[in-house]
This record gives sequence, C-alpha cells and structure tokens, in this order.
Amino acid sequence: MAKLKIAVLFGGASSEHEVSLVSAYSVLNNIPKDKYDVMCIGITKKGHWMYYPGEYEDIRTGEWENDPDCCTAVISPDSTHKGILLLDEDDGCHLRKVDAVFPVLHGVNGEDGTVQALCTLAGLPCVGCDMTSSAACMDKAITHTILDAAGIKTAPYCYVSRSALADIDATCDDIEAKLGAYPLFVKPACAGSSVGVSRATDRESLKNGLKIAFAHSAKVVIENEIVGKEVECAVLGNGKDLLASIPGQITPAEEFYDFDAKYKLGTSVLDIPAKISEDEMDRLRDIAKKAYMAMGCSGFSRVDFFVTEDDIILNEINTIPGFTPISMYPKMMENMGIPYSELIDRLIELAIERNSEN
Repeated sequence: MAKLKIAVLFGGASSEHEVSLVSAYSVLNNIPKDKYDVMCIGITKKGHWMYYPGEYEDIRTGEWENDPDCCTAVISPDSTHKGILLLDEDDGCHLRKVDAVFPVLHGVNGEDGTVQALCTLAGLPCVGCDMTSSAACMDKAITHTILDAAGIKTAPYCYVSRSALADIDATCDDIEAKLGAYPLFVKPACAGSSVGVSRATDRESLKNGLKIAFAHSAKVVIENEIVGKEVECAVLGNGKDLLASIPGQITPAEEFYDFDAKYKLGTSVLDIPAKISEDEMDRLRDIAKKAYMAMGCSGFSRVDFFVTEDDIILNEINTIPGFTPISMYPKMMENMGIPYSELIDRLIELAIERNSEN
C-alpha cells in the first residue's frame, strides 16, 4: 500500500513560534515512517511560508530558516489541486500533492481557525478541530459564552476590548463592580500557552495586566481567581465516539502555570492520574466530553480544569495542545495505552475520516 503524503506545518507568526518548533520536532521524529511521507512546511515569525527539506534538528533550534534549499511554499486554495505550490526563484511553480495537513501550530495564525479554513478551501483533511471550533475555543470570551449555554461551569468573568484603555480607570471600576474582590486573572482572549497572562492583586496590577494582555490580543478576558488543583483531560475522537483520558494534574513551579513554568523552568510536577477522588475523576471526564461536543471539537483537544474542594470548573480548551516531550496531552494518551507514534497515526486517520464525511 502506498504511503500517504502529509504536510506538517510548524513555526507560525505567533508568540508561540518557539513552542511550535519543539512540538513539530517531536511529531516529525515519531510519525510512523512506514505509513507516511512527510513534507515539512515552516512559517517564519513574519509569516513567510517555506518548504524545508533539511534535518529535523534544525527545526528544533530555529536554524531551518537559513537552509539554502528552502523555497516559498503555499497551500493552494484551489480544491482541484489538493496540494502545496512550490515557487522557485525563477518564478517557476510546482504542485506537490498531499493527502492531509498536520498543523503543529500554537496560538494565533494556526490554532485559531485560519489555517483550518485554508485547508477547507483546499479540500484537504486537516488534523484537529475545524475552523469554527478552533476559532471559538481560541477566543476565551466565546468559549465562556458557549459553555455557559451548555451548563458547564467556568470562572466568573468579563471581557473588554482595546478601546477600554482610553479610560482605564473607568474600565477598572467596571471590572471591580462585576467581579468583586481581587485577585483576578487577566488574559488575552486569543492567545495560548499562558502568553500575556498575569495575576492582578490590586488596581495598579490590574492596569498593568490589561496593558500586557492587550499587547497579545485585541480583546481581554478577566476572571476571578479559582483556588484548586489544576487538572487536565485529553480528549480524542470525532463526533460522539470519544475517548477521554485519565486526568493528569499539574503542580506549577511558579505562582501559577505560566509560560515559563510550562516550557522553560522544567520544575513543574506532572501527576497521572491526578490526585482527585474516583468520583471527581469520572465527573471531570464526562464534563470534558460534554464541553468537547458543545464547542464542536473534533480530532483532539486538551480540556483544562480547576478542581476545588466542592466543584469542578472548566478553565479552557486547547485545540492544538503542546506536543513537546514534556507536554501533557501525549503523556495522558500514553497512560491510556496509546503511544506517541500511534497517537499521531490516529490523529491523521481522524482527519481523513472527517474530511470524507463532509
């Protein structure tokens, strides 16, 4: 049987560019070579798409961009092409057909529905959630709204747009009136990996947090702090045929599980299974699947929770969770008996299955 041709996208014009490089390096080294031929498409921070034929190690370090054999490459939106257009320096254009696209991209311009929409136009199966669910899960304000309607508990919240900076004191008055006492968490509405997130303990730190968050997103979500165990659940599948993993628990190295605690410090503690009761574990897995369905997810997502003394509160849904060696999603699935390479294989199969149904 002929191998399927898979285009793996990495990098991206995102604040999470470097995380994507490490995730992609892991995916590329573990994709089953007996089933798939891989085409590497890197995207620079400036948004330049390039075909990269070199060694995987240079992707991890970021040196791939300097490879002299790179050439401009774009997914053709023409659904009759079913592939990638390679453009050379002499204005030549070559079509390289592919069977599916695997976007190993985090944050904006990759996890937010943009690439997923392009793949839909191109008629190409795309690993993970579709355009609508990707966009909805990426926007924390929209996520709150949909989950509220589905009866799934989230932290009390409000959100503000960039115009709020014009009168920041009045904005803070409004936030304090809606959410009450500090501390509060201030988050870019459309960013991941805890980029731009801060904890506000008073009016001054709230102002600073808003300014930091607006550097990463045009909309900012503010939430009451939830004190509880940080527990995650990996969900895999299309439609109602879903697998929700045994939950894992994170004990952050820092005050909260910020970008450094996730990717730089390396001292956060990961426990699978999470240190919660069997009843809490069952409830959390059910809520994860319910949220996954409510948001229209497919392929895979990681659903993050706070487990307090008397409740389970959903924090966020990540539609392209980290695939680095220390990332929770592959670790939780491995705990379910699905090793890394098999997980990648399943994700590609799910993408092709969903595309054939559309």
